[in-house]
Amino acid sequence: MPCSATSVRSLLLLLLCLVHLGLAQAQRKTKAYFPAPNNWEQRRPEALGLDPAALQEAVQYAIANESKAPRDLRDAHYQSAFGREPFGYPIGPMKERGAPTGLIIKNGYIVAQWGEPERTDLTFSVAKSFVSTMVGLAYQDGLIRSLNDKVAPYMAPIIPFNPWNTAANKADELGQQDVLELFGTEHNRLINWDHLLRQTSDWEGTLWGKPDWADRPQGSANEWRTRPRNAPGSVYKYNDTRVNVLALAIMNVWRRPLPQVLKERVMDPIGASSSWRWTGYENSWVIIDGVPMQAVSGGSHWGGGLFISALDQARFGYLTLRNGQWNGKQLIDPEWLKLARTPTPVQPTYGFMNYFLNTDRKLYPSAPATAFAHLGAGANIVYVDQENDLVIVARWIEDKAMDGLVQRVLKSMGK
Repeated sequence: MPCSATSVRSLLLLLLCLVHLGLAQAQRKTKAYFPAPNNWEQRRPEALGLDPAALQEAVQYAIANESKAPRDLRDAHYQSAFGREPFGYPIGPMKERGAPTGLIIKNGYIVAQWGEPERTDLTFSVAKSFVSTMVGLAYQDGLIRSLNDKVAPYMAPIIPFNPWNTAANKADELGQQDVLELFGTEHNRLINWDHLLRQTSDWEGTLWGKPDWADRPQGSANEWRTRPRNAPGSVYKYNDTRVNVLALAIMNVWRRPLPQVLKERVMDPIGASSSWRWTGYENSWVIIDGVPMQAVSGGSHWGGGLFISALDQARFGYLTLRNGQWNGKQLIDPEWLKLARTPTPVQPTYGFMNYFLNTDRKLYPSAPATAFAHLGAGANIVYVDQENDLVIVARWIEDKAMDGLVQRVLKSMGK
């Protein structure tokens, strides 16, 4: 018996509904998981295809390879090369660190953890990835037109804030500058945003009492202050004074303290805890729009920097794993993160600070070449592996042991 036009339409509608239902179910199955605030779901390793015994071996390996530096970070500072540098004394807060700590995040779920994941500790140069994120958000918002723009035209006079100056005779200050001119020299006027992000600026000067030449000085001491400058972009040199220049410069663009921008645009949206703090130095205060603001540091070379828990580190790492997207909201432009992971021509294993790349698998031979990491002394490591949908946070581990940890985690996945 032939079907009527009505019954054919009904059948087609039914089939269409079934197709849409199937697509919706498939999307729900493949939709990435994002942890809610104060609640990061844990899954048994075997539920995600990991070998529990092999994963536990990885955890034990991380614990066994604790950093050999003292847990008292001030003692550790003075026993390191940093403490022996000219002007190497700390000018920012430090605290005693915790035990070896970490998390392994697979497909968004915690499959292993150790130590004290909720403990707030210094993260050293992982803070640089937060500095570059502040630049990225300014670029995203149009506050910076191009990364190839020279930085100097973006700078207003920077007025130091020093209410503790008790010089009775103002004539004693004759010849001292009332403003900070970060890009006033012939060389510094050539520096663009990309140079600062990639640590290829060779910026010259002193900031917060720390001369650029006093950070990891190289060569003969009588040439530290007189050597010819390298053209911006031509030579890579890891230098915390220049990182702090970028932090101050981007605060000048935002006209707001960077911790406020970070909280509003990143940390609150990703459900970070309320325990993190980002500090600067005792002398890194300036006045912007009549308001005293502390310029934060991009690390803890001289104390200060970002105090943060491993759980919050993992949230930030997971945000970069998901290309800046968090639960349906695009917090960081994926094109910015693509730029951040683009190798620096004169240092192919470095992107924007502090995106360390596994180019040619030199950083972590056991990992895919596409993996990257946010790295800081300690060691503080946030390993991000998009190929394997994997984030590993490892704190207070010997830096050379990290590849062994990655190798064991990947082995537990059958890799």
